[in-house]
Amino acid sequence: MRTYHCFWLLFWAGQPHQSFLTPLSKRTSGFPEKEKVLVLSGNSRQDLHRSKRSWMWNQFFLLEEYTGTDYQYVGKLHSDQDKGDGSLKYILSGDGAGDLFIINENTGDIQATKRLDREEKPVYILRAQAVNRRTGRPVEPESEFIIKIHDINDNEPMFTKDVYNASIPEMSDVGTFVVQVTATDADDPTYGNSAKVVYSILQGQPYFSVESETGIIKTALLNMDRENREQYQVVIQAKDMGGQMGGLSGTTTVNITLTDVNDNPPRFPQSTYQFRAPESMPPDSPVGRIKANDADVDENAEIEYSITEGDGYDMFGIITDKDTQEGIITVKKALDFENKNLYILKVEATNTHVDPRFLYLGPFKDSATVRIQVEDVDEPPVFSRPAYIMEVKEDVPINSVIGTVTAQDPDAAKNPVKYSVDRHTDMDRVFNINSGNGSIFTSKPLDRETLLWHNITVIASEINNPKQSSRVPVFIKVLDVNDNAPEFAMFYETFVCENAKAEQLIQTLSAVDKDDSYSGHQFSFSLAPEAASSSNFTLQDNRDNTAGIFTRKTRYNRHEMSTYFLPVVISDNDYPIQSSTETVTIRVCACDHRGKMLSCNAEALIHPTGLSTGALIAILLCIIILLVTVVLFAALRRQRKKEPLIISKEDIRDNIVSYNDEGGGEEDTQAFDIGTLRNPEAIDDNKLRRDIVPETLFMPRRTATARDNTDVRDFINQRLKENDTDPAAPPYDSLATYAYEGNGSVAESLSSLESVTTDGDQDYDYLSDWGPRFKKLADMYGAMDSDKDS
Repeated sequence: MRTYHCFWLLFWAGQPHQSFLTPLSKRTSGFPEKEKVLVLSGNSRQDLHRSKRSWMWNQFFLLEEYTGTDYQYVGKLHSDQDKGDGSLKYILSGDGAGDLFIINENTGDIQATKRLDREEKPVYILRAQAVNRRTGRPVEPESEFIIKIHDINDNEPMFTKDVYNASIPEMSDVGTFVVQVTATDADDPTYGNSAKVVYSILQGQPYFSVESETGIIKTALLNMDRENREQYQVVIQAKDMGGQMGGLSGTTTVNITLTDVNDNPPRFPQSTYQFRAPESMPPDSPVGRIKANDADVDENAEIEYSITEGDGYDMFGIITDKDTQEGIITVKKALDFENKNLYILKVEATNTHVDPRFLYLGPFKDSATVRIQVEDVDEPPVFSRPAYIMEVKEDVPINSVIGTVTAQDPDAAKNPVKYSVDRHTDMDRVFNINSGNGSIFTSKPLDRETLLWHNITVIASEINNPKQSSRVPVFIKVLDVNDNAPEFAMFYETFVCENAKAEQLIQTLSAVDKDDSYSGHQFSFSLAPEAASSSNFTLQDNRDNTAGIFTRKTRYNRHEMSTYFLPVVISDNDYPIQSSTETVTIRVCACDHRGKMLSCNAEALIHPTGLSTGALIAILLCIIILLVTVVLFAALRRQRKKEPLIISKEDIRDNIVSYNDEGGGEEDTQAFDIGTLRNPEAIDDNKLRRDIVPETLFMPRRTATARDNTDVRDFINQRLKENDTDPAAPPYDSLATYAYEGNGSVAESLSSLESVTTDGDQDYDYLSDWGPRFKKLADMYGAMDSDKDS
């Protein structure tokens, strides 16, 4: 018969808190009532049958926030296989096992080592097991149980915001919604009243109220006026435990602002305003400012000003300054103290945005009286007209009066006035004016054809106060008189063919006249009397301000007469009649059978297929340029064949000068041995030109051996003289010392000129790579190598 074992877990209350156990099955007999037994069944797939069982548990409670000094006792784990001999070991696993929950492996006692916080973790799931201490095999199947943390009221309500901001219109009705505040409690809402929050108002009465369950804030006072008080600070409290004694609470602040409504009409602070305006004030100038006060703000305080009545309704206007909400009174027309010196206006200020809800408070406008006193000022003279237009004929004699201007002082004193012409507008001084009576007269002759209009400015000044002056424009039109004779519209130069026929039209003439004609110009054309009978041409007046020139005979000979000058008389029909004689140039030309001109000169004709004179000249110039180019090229080629040895200051041999002091350094003690200078060895060679590149490589020449007792200075002077007279030697005195460097020098001779005497061959091709400045050396020593090779 198979034996089943039972795994018991005993729990009892520990001090100071009591463990709460929940029965899951009915109670059976066999155990005392105070001893609670939990049958823990775990992972076994087999059904366990017990003939005898006590209370069954799988869930129990522990109080959170345990404040005792000892570990909080949870319960005891016990197996009926435990004989008390220490052969069994109890093991606890799951949430917090070994850290938060520990077990005595010998006795099975379970304890909580830390304070438990339900808000951090409300439920812990653990597994219990009894194993054989020696073999480590379980003697009971693993069982699972739950520890649920029982909540206590340890969290105060917290508002979602530390500060709330809200606004409502002023003058709102009682019960108007303002804002809703919300507080939350972290305690368990399903157990007791720890999370049941109730709202109350601590500060802000009697203006506002709050609903205890919803946190909705409403107005509680009628007709709250923004102009009296704009800001309110309300403190709201949220308390848990349903608001009972001992509950925890939190607070928040609500800043409430009353927004403006148009509940205040504009009001003038005074009923009458007085201003002074000088009569010289120009139109649109400001006279003064008035302002109606409005306790509202923004658009509710916007005011529109207007002049409703008064004797100066058409003389003054008023505009609103949008920034300051002031009314600016301006002048619309010029003031005249002598005509009227006092104006009385009625000005009205009206709100532009009216709220119909507050019309019962009265009309939202106000009015005031404005008195404007016009002040007398010394005014400049005033002309009788804003501008004058005058006409004068261009042939009037000098000093003729063409018109008069009039100005007078508008003041009561009636000061006398003098007149003058602004010479900036009459630079040529064509006109002048009588300073006393204002009559304008000419001072120079006029010419309509030169200038039709004269625009001058006349100045009128008070004699007693010249600073008081005014100006007026005077437009003078110069009227035309027939003083210009008609003339050709253009210069006429025409031709007639040698084979022309009689009565053939060769040119049509037209004329112009600088003068004006009210009825239109009418010109007449005729030949001059001296040409009327003897001319080879006739003229026909077409009576439409044009005339035609016709041939009188058949055929003309250009060799006999190549050019004809035909005088034509042109007359107008105005008074007095003006006429002029113009000349038409007619050339006799050779023409083809169609009358197209070929040539008007006596030389032979040049056919279109031939070349023109300009083309021939261009060809000759090109030939001359080519010849000059060929000659210059040949001369340059000839000059390059005999290029001088020294061609510029940048010749490469200039650099050889720096080599004259080369030596072997400090160890070279024999470089300038006197004995060497006394016994030089040189090779005498053929004399060559110094300014021409030698055709063949010249060999160093030898000179006669100096006497042993020859002084060194005489020896050097002798060598210098020889080099100066030698056309084959390079023109540098310092080169003469290269052949006399000491035989005992460690560096030996560095002269490339002396290197030709050495037995070994030397390659100078690298000189070609040194650039154009070394080209001469490359040619010289390259040629030497070529000679050796050959």
